[in-house]
Amino acid sequence: VVVVVVVVFVVVDVVVVLVVVVELVDVDVVVVLVVGPVLVVDVVDVLVVDVLAVVVLVVLVVLVVVVVVLVVVVVVLVSVVVVVVVVDVVVVVVVVVVVVVVVVVVVFVVVVVVVVVVVVVVVVVVVVVVVVVVVVVVVVVVVVV
Repeated sequence: VVVVVVVVFVVVDVVVVLVVVVELVDVDVVVVLVVGPVLVVDVVDVLVVDVLAVVVLVVLVVLVVVVVVLVVVVVVLVSVVVVVVVVDVVVVVVVVVVVVVVVVVVVFVVVVVVVVVVVVVVVVVVVVVVVVVVVVVVVVVVVVV
């Protein structure tokens, strides 16, 4: 996204610069501005028109730099916000899953312990009742005989 935005801005600004320069100066000044200061131009051309062209170029370059910096800052901020939100969501999901698993395990353990205790109590009661009945029957049989 950043690359596309930067490329679009650069292309648009290059076109704007070329149009402005062509409007402001004649062909030899455009050649000098594009190719560099190696070529020599008429003194009259350079005096007024080059100053205007350079001012326009500097303003446009500053605007491009400001726009690119703003775009990069916005993209970085959005990326940071997205990463923070995603991390927060993942943390919340992990915490909820851990809590649910712990609750399920605790409930399972409690149910198993209760069932084991109830079974042990029932078995002990049945054994005690059977022993008491057997003792009573033996005592009755011995007394009667």
